[in-house]
Amino acid sequence: MVGVLASGGCGDSGNSEEGAEGQPPATAPAPTQSADSQLGPDGKPVKTLADFPNGQDGADVEAVIRTDKGDIVLQFYPEAAPVSVASFIELARSGYYNGTAFHRVEPGFVIQGGDPKSKDPNAPDVGTGGPDYYLPAEFNDLLHQDGTLSMARSQNQNSGGSQFFICLGPQPALDGQYTVFGQTVSGMEVVNAIVPGDIMREVIIRPRSGS
Repeated sequence: MVGVLASGGCGDSGNSEEGAEGQPPATAPAPTQSADSQLGPDGKPVKTLADFPNGQDGADVEAVIRTDKGDIVLQFYPEAAPVSVASFIELARSGYYNGTAFHRVEPGFVIQGGDPKSKDPNAPDVGTGGPDYYLPAEFNDLLHQDGTLSMARSQNQNSGGSQFFICLGPQPALDGQYTVFGQTVSGMEVVNAIVPGDIMREVIIRPRSGS
């Protein structure tokens, strides 16, 4: 999704997630239901931390995105965004991201991926896919800096899913508007070399370096 760091591709096959755009939304996100309602704008459930029992070890693990250009290593901020971190970890452990592409690259802004529809390079609606649930907004005080890992979404604040973006340089316009849930700790040269269509061959979760 573009325009709003959308996950027009971050939802399930019918979810539209918008990714980060070169320009932030001209207006504030549209009013949405609170996560307490447990339902997203189209009736899909908004998940809570309890829904991800196998992803709650974010402080002790890191993710490795393996690409043909090298590895990108990400560490998580479970204190700031526990649900987003737990969902990402569970999806990665299930193999959900394996074979997906970075479908959106905005030089000097972000790279975005995580849409299962991107496994088919000919799919006409890449950028609109994701799981069969939404994630609640977990906006926090963490800044969008070089290498920051953040959750893509549509204009609805509680519309994150599987799509994520990594910042190419500081992006202060996104601060407080998207859920920061991790940081690139190794492989920024790979992040900077990504072009649209580059594949995540595998996303693995392993013990955090130094832990």
